[in-house]
Amino acid sequence: LGKRKTLRFCSTKIFNMVNKAEYKLVLDPFCDRQFEEGNPASIQCEKAEFIARLNELYDANNLKDGYAPFCKHLFVENWTSTPVTAVPITDENKKLLATSYEARRPEELPVLTRYFVHGTVEAPVAKYLDIILYSKDQIGKENESMSSSDVNKEIDYDWGVISVKAQMVDHETPMDPITMMRNALGKEYGGSGVPLIEEKYRASVDFWSNHAQIKKFD
Repeated sequence: LGKRKTLRFCSTKIFNMVNKAEYKLVLDPFCDRQFEEGNPASIQCEKAEFIARLNELYDANNLKDGYAPFCKHLFVENWTSTPVTAVPITDENKKLLATSYEARRPEELPVLTRYFVHGTVEAPVAKYLDIILYSKDQIGKENESMSSSDVNKEIDYDWGVISVKAQMVDHETPMDPITMMRNALGKEYGGSGVPLIEEKYRASVDFWSNHAQIKKFD
């Protein structure tokens, strides 16, 4: 017999679920890695329940502008047990920092990343979730540039969830510098094609000089 999958229901509350055909938000496959089973740092919720709940919470008037016209943010209170994905660097924990070259998917160029290995530092439950959204048009363009296709193209959605940041504040924290650089490289390398803006890059360096992500490896 195959291994049984453990379902991670993130709430016992019964929500007024939106009909899937009426979804304005969908989960893009790029976000799947954040729901990998067995990773305590991942989103502690089943994907189907998570996107259904987001569609129930969705209000276009509450969207915040992102780093480009095709990017928006939706900030919601964390109704799951998902922990934060980044913590401050201190004199006590800086010796625990690790580095490696990583690509988020096979088509991308690996880049140097810095992080804490999960379990070496405390990760409290996040107060908020920053839902990072890309427009359907942008998702289509990025898939096309990498010889792929949008798996949700048959749905008449407005925005695709491409990342979820579990954090303690209800506003955007800076994109990390290496992601900004990757985006500037262009869609064919896994970026968005948005040019690097020096002011935002320097603000990102200021933030990420004092913070690091938490990652878990098999």
